[in-house]
Amino acid sequence: MSAQAPTSVILIRALRFAPNPETAADNAFQADIPTGQSFDDTAAAALAEMDALAEALRRAGVTVHVFEDEDHTRPDSVFPNNWLSTHAGGYVGVYPMYASNRRHERRADVLEMLKSTYRVQTIMDYSGLEPDGVFLEGTGAMVLDHVSRVAYAARSHRMDSHVLERFCTDFGYEPMAFDAVDSAGVPVYHTNVMACVGTDVALFALGMIRDEQRREEVRARLSVNGRRVVELTEEQVREFAGNAVELCGRTPEGRRRYVMAMSERARRSLREEQVAAIEESCEILAVDIPTIELAGGSVRCMIAGIHLDRRPAAEPDFSAAVEAIDEHPHTADGRDRAEDG
Repeated sequence: MSAQAPTSVILIRALRFAPNPETAADNAFQADIPTGQSFDDTAAAALAEMDALAEALRRAGVTVHVFEDEDHTRPDSVFPNNWLSTHAGGYVGVYPMYASNRRHERRADVLEMLKSTYRVQTIMDYSGLEPDGVFLEGTGAMVLDHVSRVAYAARSHRMDSHVLERFCTDFGYEPMAFDAVDSAGVPVYHTNVMACVGTDVALFALGMIRDEQRREEVRARLSVNGRRVVELTEEQVREFAGNAVELCGRTPEGRRRYVMAMSERARRSLREEQVAAIEESCEILAVDIPTIELAGGSVRCMIAGIHLDRRPAAEPDFSAAVEAIDEHPHTADGRDRAEDG
């Protein structure tokens, strides 16, 4: 498994999708449903886009776990990366959410699937910080470099620096917080709309970082291991060019296949030399999701990557010596197994 590019992902098939009115105040990327388009038509169009993304990822050889959500009170549930992250070594993070109507997007069935299918050692749940008014919306608020162990984070209502420090201490990352604003001085609400870190390439709107010294520190940290930095413009960020994610799939022959998943809108905004730079290390996989992008997020927001080792399909074979000293045989998941007779 690639440290940066997961081979498996979680998607939420939200049957009652709509732009969330509670998040519009600080999400400059959010838009209204087109005039004359009904709620039902919007939800149906979004559902078709979700299915198209799942199918495109499967064709690329990525393992896709899909969970359905019929709850109309969770309009943003299509974006699970804001409440969930997974990490090598069996670690899972659960996060405090800014909008009150997003807090019940957290799902026990998703966590149970992770525990039963993958090796989960510890779940760190920060959601209890919500009553204190401090938030850290997962890999929306943070863009994680799993190779160099750096958490890049733009300060906003959705990223509290104290919670970031706590996360970095618990998970072993170096925090790199910064102020990022658009040309009108509006803070970037989620770091992952302006930045994507892949194995050998990063897409980053460095020009949106206000402090020049901090900007150069981020640039140097991104490229310290030879990673190529493709600089995005604010206009490209508004087209969701930064809201991409690198994944590791498989070719039909079983070889590793690295893809940079993004929306078709994001792909169209890239210049030829930017596309060439990305495709030196991974191919671009673009899916058209205009309805979902009305909610202010794109392909990266829809994907919760799984950076966990999969449990073996069959129980391990134990030697006779091990069987002899194990008075209480166990199944692969660790539960006691009744002895014959």
